[in-house]
Amino acid sequence: MIVAHSVDELPAGERTVAIGSFDGVHRGHRRVLETARAAGGTTTVVTFWPHPRLVLGNRVELLSTLERRLELLETEAVDEVLVVAFTPELAALEPEQFAESLLQRIGASVIVVGENFRFGRAAAGDPATLEQLGFDVRLVGLLADVSSTRIRALLRDGDVVGAARLLGRPAEVEGTVVLGDQRGGTLGFPTANLAVADELLVPAYGIYAGAARGHKAAISIGVNPHYGGHERRIEPYLLDFEGDLYGERLVVELWQRLREERAFDSEQDLVAQIARDVQAARAAEPPV
Repeated sequence: MIVAHSVDELPAGERTVAIGSFDGVHRGHRRVLETARAAGGTTTVVTFWPHPRLVLGNRVELLSTLERRLELLETEAVDEVLVVAFTPELAALEPEQFAESLLQRIGASVIVVGENFRFGRAAAGDPATLEQLGFDVRLVGLLADVSSTRIRALLRDGDVVGAARLLGRPAEVEGTVVLGDQRGGTLGFPTANLAVADELLVPAYGIYAGAARGHKAAISIGVNPHYGGHERRIEPYLLDFEGDLYGERLVVELWQRLREERAFDSEQDLVAQIARDVQAARAAEPPV
């Protein structure tokens, strides 16, 4: 898959273009991609970074980093991805200017979008605008209740099983492994401590079963209330794993929320509960 960050990096030619933010690459997004592939020709995804809502001054917690988005798009067998830098200047373009400066320049002939797609200044452009500008537009209907907004709401509630049904894959949390308190090792359960980008959504606090790097995992998300913590920590314990993960990027799947985090009467009780969590994580299976 070719990844370009400017129009000039793409070879000349006609393209079938799927446009959108594709945050999370959920089941609805994949319908758009399937329609684009079925149209034939070179399948090119046009996506935006940063997320347009962030640039326009709105808060949004993203489901995936750009790196992860590109990895997920590659699994969908698209030929190219053009990552467009979303800026206030781009947002200010009239729909006709947007189409001319971007879509026409990359040779878009067929354009595939969801029925709620909007573009250009004040979101004045829509699929009908694209048709009026001469593009062959393939409109993809929305899947009931499938949206990035709905998935975010489920994850904030800790419903990773419900989120997985909409994503079509397990929910994830992604970060870089950094030095933590190293308390898990002294308890017999050494964990990785994830530093997560500020713009990413982190699911509700609690203990989860999941997986990372091909190993099942028990994952703690929260503030370690037993030790009076206040800073959020994301700490996966990878079962049957030996090695040094410091500095590594880690994508952690969340399969099931096992329980809420809480303080215990003693460290012995805490260790016993962690052992039960690990046992539950070992028995867990992906939700989709």
